[in-house]
Amino acid sequence: MKSSWHNRLLTEHGSLLVLLLLCIYYSVVTWSEQHPITPRSGRQLARAIATAPGAHVLIAIRPTAQDRIFASALREELVARGASVIEPVLEGAPTDVRATLEELGRAGQRVDAIATHQPISEWGPLQPDSLAALAAQFPSLKDMRVHRPASHHWPNFLTRENLLNVINQNADIAIIAIGMTLVIIAGGIDLSVGSLLALSSVSAAVVIHHWAGGAQASVVGLVGCGLLAILIGAAGGAFSGVMVTRFGVPAFVVTLGVMMVARGGALIVAVQHQRALSGGATEGTPEAVKVAAPAFGALGNGAMLGIPNPVWLMAALYVLAHVVMTRTTLGRRIYAVGGNPEAARLSGVPVRAVLVGVFALCGALAGLAGLVDASRFEGGRPNAGELYELQVIAAVVVGGTSLAGGQGRIFGTLVGALIIAVIQNGLNMAGVKSYEQKVVFGLIILAAVLLDRWKKHRGAGAA
Repeated sequence: MKSSWHNRLLTEHGSLLVLLLLCIYYSVVTWSEQHPITPRSGRQLARAIATAPGAHVLIAIRPTAQDRIFASALREELVARGASVIEPVLEGAPTDVRATLEELGRAGQRVDAIATHQPISEWGPLQPDSLAALAAQFPSLKDMRVHRPASHHWPNFLTRENLLNVINQNADIAIIAIGMTLVIIAGGIDLSVGSLLALSSVSAAVVIHHWAGGAQASVVGLVGCGLLAILIGAAGGAFSGVMVTRFGVPAFVVTLGVMMVARGGALIVAVQHQRALSGGATEGTPEAVKVAAPAFGALGNGAMLGIPNPVWLMAALYVLAHVVMTRTTLGRRIYAVGGNPEAARLSGVPVRAVLVGVFALCGALAGLAGLVDASRFEGGRPNAGELYELQVIAAVVVGGTSLAGGQGRIFGTLVGALIIAVIQNGLNMAGVKSYEQKVVFGLIILAAVLLDRWKKHRGAGAA
């Protein structure tokens, strides 16, 4: 009895504890000096420079979106504080910096400060020796100094950009994991999700290119093609469900076959598209089917309130799935079928319909993930989703869902997906190769399965 709370903590919140420990570990090992390039740091830099009104300031940045946002906030604050900003903003490479300063010097333009950030401040033309040479050659540059935002120490892992990137890059896996959770709770498994993702992705891209107008595709046309991608995934999942329920074929075998068919289908569709464009000639592995419609990239690359759209989509689906599994009859039926299908049948639960439904839903979510992937890369990739089933199953099992069926939680899967994402991010930051990461994910699945068996053994012993 004294150890019951330990068992409850491990059973109900073990995955959350693992996620917390991983975040603490990666925070410690990635602790380093940070050099901010943000609107806030730009405004702080402006306040530090414009202590005396009338200072002549040259802003130097790289030609990137992040630098332009930094420069915009910096310029706005400098002007508000009475500084004179030299126009236009200097945007380019080290040679451009040198050429611009020489040009300003020959024109007799006074430069009191060069406002920039850490990476540019380390360029050769802005080093003390180079600045001293320019000051000796051009009197108007004699008071010139380089200014950059103050640095601070913080874990690279816990930066806002990295955390959003971790979730965003794994949103498609987390979305598929919802469907996989329902399938496993119902007593099945689906190995075809990665291939269905690719088939849905390529099919939607081809339809957009040939029938929806291509680069001139309307929003209505894009939505219709997106629904087609989801339906293709749902059809593949429903086929697996029918084979399992109607003909009694093990889910592992059926979905393995569907995986091969869908992957081959994605490659065939891409090859046929490539032949149509090239007049019949194809060489090597088929390329991605590009989509030139500007609005197509909004789903995968757009953002709302600074948060990527795939993250919003993932969060909404998890909330919806949690409500379904905890507040509806369908959720109770899925648990009942996975716990004891015969007892569920005798209780009036349509076991076959439930199983076909969860397989179809899993396939539909794979199709949706394929749409997100195609939008992110602005084209359908026939090789997309390779070995996704490995990471998806790992996320579900690590999140506490039992492979024996009947047990699992949607938010547990979300935590499991975040654990997989954090581990992958940490391995990438450590420079671990992709093929070596597969070993890690395989070991994670084995460890999670052993933990599941251990929990069942402890539960049987307590009973």
